[in-house]
Amino acid sequence: MLLTISTTHTPATDLGYLVHKHPDRVQSFDLPFGQAHVVWPEAGPERATMALLLDVDPVALVRGTDRSQEGGPLDQYVNDRPYVASSFLSVALSRVLGSALNGTCAQRAELACQPLPLEIGVEVVPARDGAGLIERLFGPLGYQIEAERLPRDEQNPAWGLSALFRLRLRHTLPLSEALRHLYVLLPVLDGGKHYWVASDEIEKLLTKGQGWLAGHPEQRLISFRYLRKQRSLAEEALARLSDERELGDTEEDAPSSAFEEVIEHPLSLDQQRRQAVLAALAGDGRASVLDLGCGEGKLLVALLEDRRWERVLGVDVSLRALEIAERRLHLDRRPLHWGRRLTLMQGSLTYRDARIEGFDAAAVVEVVEHLDPQRLAAFERALFGCARPARVVLTTPNREYNALFTGLPPGHLRHPDHRFEWTRAEFETWASRVAEEHCYSVVFSGIGTSHPDLGAPSQMGVFDRCA
Repeated sequence: MLLTISTTHTPATDLGYLVHKHPDRVQSFDLPFGQAHVVWPEAGPERATMALLLDVDPVALVRGTDRSQEGGPLDQYVNDRPYVASSFLSVALSRVLGSALNGTCAQRAELACQPLPLEIGVEVVPARDGAGLIERLFGPLGYQIEAERLPRDEQNPAWGLSALFRLRLRHTLPLSEALRHLYVLLPVLDGGKHYWVASDEIEKLLTKGQGWLAGHPEQRLISFRYLRKQRSLAEEALARLSDERELGDTEEDAPSSAFEEVIEHPLSLDQQRRQAVLAALAGDGRASVLDLGCGEGKLLVALLEDRRWERVLGVDVSLRALEIAERRLHLDRRPLHWGRRLTLMQGSLTYRDARIEGFDAAAVVEVVEHLDPQRLAAFERALFGCARPARVVLTTPNREYNALFTGLPPGHLRHPDHRFEWTRAEFETWASRVAEEHCYSVVFSGIGTSHPDLGAPSQMGVFDRCA
C-alpha cells in the first residue's frame, strides 16, 4: 500500500516537523502484520512529499490460524491485501504518524492547527460501489477529488475495469484533520476490517470523527461500514453523534459562546485553538492537568482521549456550564477510566483554592478576557502565585485581527461578555510581567492563519515555571 502526502506550504519541509520524520532519512517500523517505511520522494522549500509504504505479509497473517475459511485453501495466500488501502493502513497511520494524527507538534506547535495546502494520494483504494461512493464520503468534507478507475489487468484491456481506484485528494486544512478523515474513511471504502470489531471501536470512530462526523450527510453509512455492519454498535455510535449534534446546536445550552463562534466559524478557529493547546500542554512527565474555565467541556473530551493524562480537573464558575459539560462527556457510555481520571469542580479563578494546587499543567483557553480588568491581579496571584502549575497554556483573542471579521462592526469586541481584548503588544507586556513576578518563562505564538500586519486571530502564551 502506498500513501503520499504533499504540500506547497512555504517552506514545504515544515511537513517534516508535523509528521515527526526527517526528510533526509528513510525510516522503517515493525507492525504486527508487516513493515511500514517512510521516505521522501521530494523535499524542497516549495514542495515536499512524504510517502508511507506499507508492506503487508499476507502469509504471516494466517500462519497458526484456522485456514478452513470460505474461499478455498489458497484464498489467504493469493489476495490483494498488500496493495489495496484498508484498515491495515489506518493502523499504520496511528502507529507511524500518531503525533500528526492527534494534532501534536512539539517543536512547532503552531503548525499543528495551521491549514496547509495538501495533496493526498492513495495508489489503490477499493470502491465496489464506484466513484460515487468516494464522492459521497470525501466531497462533503471539501476535498477536490480525482478518482481514476484501474483496469483488471493493464496487459489485457479486454478484461475490463476493476473495482479499484487511484485516488487523489486536494484540500487546505490542518494535517491532523486530513489524517483523521483517512483513518475513518479508508476502512469504510474497503467495507471491512482485518480484526475483530468490539465496543472500543465506537470510541475510535467518535474520537477520529470529532468535529466532522456528526455533521456528515453519510454518517449512518460511515458508522455501519466502519463498525463492520454490527447494528448494535452502529446504533450506539449514531445515538452519541446525535447527542453531540444536539448539544452543539442548542442555543439555550451555550448562550455565552454562540456569538463568538459565529464570528470565528469561517476560520475553524475553535478547533485550531484546541489542537494548539493540546500540543503545548503535552510533555514528558506531565500527567495531571487543569482546564480552568472549562465551560461545556470540549477541551476536557480531548484531554480524556489522551491516556497520558492520568488526572484531569475541570473548573468553572458556572454550575450550569458544568452540568452541560457532564452531559456532553456521556461518562455512562465512556470507558471506565474516563470517570476515574476526571473531576468537575465549581470554583472561581480569582481566589486561592487548594484543590487546584499541585498540577503539572493548566489550560486557560479564552477565559482571561471575561474577567474585569481590576480582577486580573487576583487571577495572577491565584494561578501563578498559589496554584503554580509547572506549565500554563493561556490563549486570548488578538484585538488587532478583529478588523478582518466581516460580521463584526468596527470597534466591537468578539463577544458581548468580553471585558477587554488585548493587542499582541499588550498581551506580551502583561504576560512578560506576570512571568517575571512569579518566576516563570513565557513563549508566545499565534493560532490560526496570520495576517502580515494584524497577526493571527488568537494568541497564546506558554508559561514554564522556573526550576
